[in-house]
Amino acid sequence: MPVFYHEGRFPPESRLDWPKLIPLIGPAVAAIARYDGVLSAVPNSTVLLSPLITQEAVLSSRIEGTQATMGEVLEYEAVQEANSPNQRDDIQEVLNYRAAMRAAETMLTDVPLSQRVIREAHRVLLSGVRGRNQSPGEFRRVPNWIGPPGCTIENAKFVPIDAQKLPDAMSAWERYANEDATDHLVQLAILHAEFEALHPFLDGNGRLGRMLLPLFLWQRHLIQKPTFYISAYFESHRDAYYDGLLAVSRNDSWTEWCRFFLQAVREQAQDNISKAQSILDLYERMKLDVADLTRSHYAIHALDWIFQTPIFQSTHFIESLQIPQPTARRILNQFRQGGILNEIREGRGRRPAVLAFSDLLNIAEGQQVF
Repeated sequence: MPVFYHEGRFPPESRLDWPKLIPLIGPAVAAIARYDGVLSAVPNSTVLLSPLITQEAVLSSRIEGTQATMGEVLEYEAVQEANSPNQRDDIQEVLNYRAAMRAAETMLTDVPLSQRVIREAHRVLLSGVRGRNQSPGEFRRVPNWIGPPGCTIENAKFVPIDAQKLPDAMSAWERYANEDATDHLVQLAILHAEFEALHPFLDGNGRLGRMLLPLFLWQRHLIQKPTFYISAYFESHRDAYYDGLLAVSRNDSWTEWCRFFLQAVREQAQDNISKAQSILDLYERMKLDVADLTRSHYAIHALDWIFQTPIFQSTHFIESLQIPQPTARRILNQFRQGGILNEIREGRGRRPAVLAFSDLLNIAEGQQVF
């Protein structure tokens, strides 16, 4: 028998076992504050942390079944070529995730977190990809259910709220999202679980629900930019993640879900701190190295460029750097000879070489990949 949506049990704050949550709230809040402190020390964090933004999009999409890696996504952006139609589709879903985040961030500078923001982010998320026929930007008007491919509703694992009741449920979700709740992290845990249980769209609910996490933290001023990356924890604890969400509707296990979520936030914040600090340390070290290597006042400009575009065609570097092209060619050769850049595709004839800033990419991946 499937588990059905927990109608009438949202929001659950009055039923939470707060004594079980309070010991976890402080460490999670402190970890986010430490991460935000590191973030504030990163000059132009949007540029320097751009690989982490892509990695979050990769991992959130991977939870839903895509197979693209961060390296494949960045290489595709560089050369606009994929090994197969399936790989191209996977990569485009990751790129749409990033674009949807940007669209939502732009809207949130003028309006609060709302159904309007959610629908627009969903429209961008599904634009031109496999879910493009699943009413992008529109809440579903028909039943849906979650289970093995091709299963009937009787054999489903979970059945979300009836479509006719969805508009009122999403309005309740929006009201709660903008309430001054007892604790913002617990509020966020509840909002995420409720969004996934409502399953308001025909496709893309998981990715969109995870996208809302950094946006909410940013709107509530817990972080200065919506760049908190949590999908790595959910992806590595996938069974516990899905079981926790399902238990909310099956057993009213809101407290246990919130405990899992707070633990995820704390551990992922620590990992984010480590990666952001490593990227900052790399940048500070490289500033000295490239200045000594090139003896050019364009060196830092070139360094910033490869931090933002860590996989690229050699011609793109020369044409996009906005410095004299002979100087750009010389700096590029010095970066290659100095071991800063590695060649991942050899240049032949008119086809330019593809280069990678391996040290940065390996930090983002958390392992030696390049």
